[in-house]
Amino acid sequence: MTSHATSHDVHIIGGGLAGSEAAWQLAQTGARVRLSEMRGSGDNMTPAHQTDGLAELVCSNSFRSDDDTRNAVGLLHHEMRALDSLVMRAGHAARVPAGSAMAVDRDVFSAEVEKALRAHPNVTIVRERVDELPQAGLTIVATGPLTAEALAGSIVRATGSERLAFFDAIAPIVHYDSIDMSKVWIQSRWNKRTEASNEGGDYINCPMTQEQYLAFHRGLIEGEKTTFKQWEKDTPYFDGCMPIEVMAERGVETLRYGPMKGVGLDNPFDVTPEFPQGRWPYAVVQLRQDNKLGTLWNMVGFQTKLKYAAQIELFRTIPGLENAEFARLGGLHRNTFLNSPQVLDRQLRLKAAPHIRFAGQVTGCEGYVESAAIGLVAGLMTAAELAGRAWQSLPATTALGALLSHITGDAEAETFQPMNVNFGLFPPLHEVGKKVRKEAYTARAKTDLARWISATREAVPA
Repeated sequence: MTSHATSHDVHIIGGGLAGSEAAWQLAQTGARVRLSEMRGSGDNMTPAHQTDGLAELVCSNSFRSDDDTRNAVGLLHHEMRALDSLVMRAGHAARVPAGSAMAVDRDVFSAEVEKALRAHPNVTIVRERVDELPQAGLTIVATGPLTAEALAGSIVRATGSERLAFFDAIAPIVHYDSIDMSKVWIQSRWNKRTEASNEGGDYINCPMTQEQYLAFHRGLIEGEKTTFKQWEKDTPYFDGCMPIEVMAERGVETLRYGPMKGVGLDNPFDVTPEFPQGRWPYAVVQLRQDNKLGTLWNMVGFQTKLKYAAQIELFRTIPGLENAEFARLGGLHRNTFLNSPQVLDRQLRLKAAPHIRFAGQVTGCEGYVESAAIGLVAGLMTAAELAGRAWQSLPATTALGALLSHITGDAEAETFQPMNVNFGLFPPLHEVGKKVRKEAYTARAKTDLARWISATREAVPA
């Protein structure tokens, strides 16, 4: 590992999208940045990367929708452009035809990012592997979902987190306003309400008859699954993270004694003289509130390797979810991320070591654009700290602010999982009709971001 002799104001560890974006934002304010990237130093490489280029896109070449009037990720594009995002600049230069989506030539994109940072007088790119979190000095860690083992161990020691370097079991998340509440009811099992228990709080309960359950079980067994990448196959996952289709394969009754058990739940749609409060359903799918706004609810115990199309088709057979809209679908893959609502403050600083910020996918955001966006915000926050200015919080009504708020405290820490930006993270607009709600969200966000930018610039001394 190379020594840190070069003079710098901020040390950024990780040259992916988040680290590169953070470096650019800081350098543009005059801060001197040391950007450490392990790829290109000796034999250091991750299992997923193919090159040593900065901001290499390891999966898709798509930044998803560029529609900033009806789509949350398109709105995020708009906001990042308004804040001089390097990722958006490079994306424009590398853009290839993809309809309303923003797709790029991945080699051109990486080259554009690296060229801009190499040309910047305030950025020093160092090819080195960093094995320990620095004990002092402003630092941004942006090492992504494949953080090297030694550094991951250092993070574990600093956070006490066990949520690193294992399979990330993701349960689907449903938009509350797409649930048919006439077919479901709200109740905790045995009517328990203790915060210290997983039974705490009320759940949305979707009842199933025996016929419906058996058809659902068959769909889990027969549905098309994704396969692990070669480098994921040897990474173990915990029994508590078992994919629901694997549980189903263990026997037709397994799910009824696991996440779909109906005991202790009184189905008000099945009332008899013997059971005036309602009988227990044959099986049940439970949804648990996933954010403080109550706009997002996750399907309890439904982590899965089913392909997305198969998930949508099958999960819409569940009573009450026939027209469900999903903020996120289920998955299971190797990932490294923090339980950010527990270990980070509202400015992405590690509570146990506030000279260190985290950015990108390691904070629990999902997707290229979201990763870069959190890198952008981390850069701006660090620049404000260097200048001795109080950080002016981004409005939660913006895509940047909503995503940041979710990561740093608005998500439920007990069930925290990586998340894409979506309108379910925004403060709701109940007074606006569904047909124009997306346009209303984006219009409000653009107005509020413009005000924030204006106020922030006024606060910067000339």
